[in-house]
Amino acid sequence: MSSKICAVIDYGMGNLHSASKALQYVSHDTQIMVTADPDLIAKADHVVLPGVGAMRDCMAEIKRLGVDQVVAEVAKSKPLLGICVGMQAMLTHSEENSGVDCLDIFDGQVKFFGHPLMETEGSQAGEKLKVPHMGWNRVTQSPHPLWQGIENDSRFYFVHSFYVEAQRAEQIKGRGHYGKDFVAAIGEDNIFAVQFHPEKSHTAGLQLLKNFLEWDGQA
Repeated sequence: MSSKICAVIDYGMGNLHSASKALQYVSHDTQIMVTADPDLIAKADHVVLPGVGAMRDCMAEIKRLGVDQVVAEVAKSKPLLGICVGMQAMLTHSEENSGVDCLDIFDGQVKFFGHPLMETEGSQAGEKLKVPHMGWNRVTQSPHPLWQGIENDSRFYFVHSFYVEAQRAEQIKGRGHYGKDFVAAIGEDNIFAVQFHPEKSHTAGLQLLKNFLEWDGQA
């Protein structure tokens, strides 16, 4: 019998199959449970908040199912991992769908990649990036236990049209570049979140998931 439980939150908007399969692959003593039951999520040792799709729909389901309340409780003490839109949902607000209030776990905004770039962003002024940003991209790390065994500037797989702007630089744990620098990972205390899909990122992604399952939530 597994000694620990990792709950992958099912609110109907996540890449649940691939994420749970990848977690099962790297797990040695952790039972991976896909669930929307707030009681089971609250009792789990580790919790994953995945996400794909439009932020308005994601937040509507998160609130309808009471996931926002249980995530707020989990965020106080247990290792919590956000993936892709699950990361974006942890910010204060997203400009997607004409503006959506999010979970406000991290101070910051979710912005659209398709806005014209400014010259200060390292590209020609007025240039527009193609969206979505899709494919492999290097991630430059800032120190964190979840990077253990992963070389700096390793490539991870991204699919996103929106990106995070964090208010507090010390919370940024990884950066990528697509026309401009963007936040690829954010974290504080027992919470870590990534814009990329670790379950689709081969060796480096699997190592990050393994690190998460073994993480005690101490930064």
